[in-house]
Amino acid sequence: MSTQSYTKEKRKLFFQRAPKSGDAPLLITIIILLSFGLLMLYSASVDYSVEILGEAPAYMIKRQILWLAIGIVLATLLSHLDYHYWRQIAVFVMLATIIALVAVLFGRELRLGAVRTFYNGSIQPSELAKLVIIIYLTIWLYAKREHLHDIKLSLMPLAVILGIVGGLIYLQPDISAAATIFILGGVLFFLAGADLKQIIILIFFAAFVAWLIVQVSATGQERVAFYRLGLEDPMNASYHVRRSLEAIVNGGIFGRGIGQSVTKLTGLPVPPTDSIFAVVAEEFGIVGATALILLYAFLVWRGLVIARRAPDMLGSLLATGLVFWIAIEALINMTVMVGLLPFAGNALPFMSAGGSSLVTSLMAIGILYNVSRQRGEESILEEDRRNYSAIADLRRRNRRRSVSGSSRS
Repeated sequence: MSTQSYTKEKRKLFFQRAPKSGDAPLLITIIILLSFGLLMLYSASVDYSVEILGEAPAYMIKRQILWLAIGIVLATLLSHLDYHYWRQIAVFVMLATIIALVAVLFGRELRLGAVRTFYNGSIQPSELAKLVIIIYLTIWLYAKREHLHDIKLSLMPLAVILGIVGGLIYLQPDISAAATIFILGGVLFFLAGADLKQIIILIFFAAFVAWLIVQVSATGQERVAFYRLGLEDPMNASYHVRRSLEAIVNGGIFGRGIGQSVTKLTGLPVPPTDSIFAVVAEEFGIVGATALILLYAFLVWRGLVIARRAPDMLGSLLATGLVFWIAIEALINMTVMVGLLPFAGNALPFMSAGGSSLVTSLMAIGILYNVSRQRGEESILEEDRRNYSAIADLRRRNRRRSVSGSSRS
């Protein structure tokens, strides 16, 4: 195929209209999560809006509905934007995100002891950075897929990319968001087919960085200390975890009923945001909390199905990265509330109050839905995928490992 014809085919690929049908189970799951999220947010935020924020009872739910409308519009637009087009703009989007992360440090809008936001706490660039790092690394790893075995061309540049973005977020400081960035980078590197040797190096490097952060950060030391004490005896855990466990115990099997949470009125920290899972467990019990966990599990399953049906490796890697991000956020939030992980400020996707988290999560769903709309389509990139897979398969038969595996995702 000539270079000119290849360019024309790529141009048609980027701007062709995707099929109208998408993954209906994914869409239904998101609608259920959003609806339940609004219900729980209203229950958790009425008294918080009045007593803590000094606003009207419906203040937080009105803001959340506004951000939900913005997120739905952006998700709809992205669901119609061919995901291959991100290859043309990923670098510019990443640069804009880095500029935003630098600007927030100079903006000096201090909230809860950290500099993370613009516009009175409404816009948090670190949330956007999580989405952008998935898009950028997916495209970068796809472009470098034949060189992932070379540490100089894969692992070292990856460490630089993650170091810049994660470092800027850490300076805010936002330890949990920085850790999420590194986790996402490691997961995508593994899914792209990196060698086991490089994965081990990356794990040891991440462990060293985590240890170093704990040594130099008073917040990190405090969280790890409370985590250790909580594992030995839940009564010695941090105040936040103790109150969360109290809410879960109060809820029992079937819960106290919607709006009947007591702990949210007696000192449970930030029930509309970080602690909303504890409110769910108290009002709907273990049954309701388990149902919510199953909803997230079903969402992950649909994302993996979409990744398997994607027309090319780029779509598979992108879909897997996006759904894993949502799963990681949900897993961290829920496990922190029961003391299984050191405390982190991750939002519960589609549930916690917060415009940045809600909008970026919906944007991720829009991109994921676009991948699902293109399932089964032959693209100019499919030929590249078949050729790459054939080469990798031949080298595995010859017991050679000079090309990274291509089918892990």
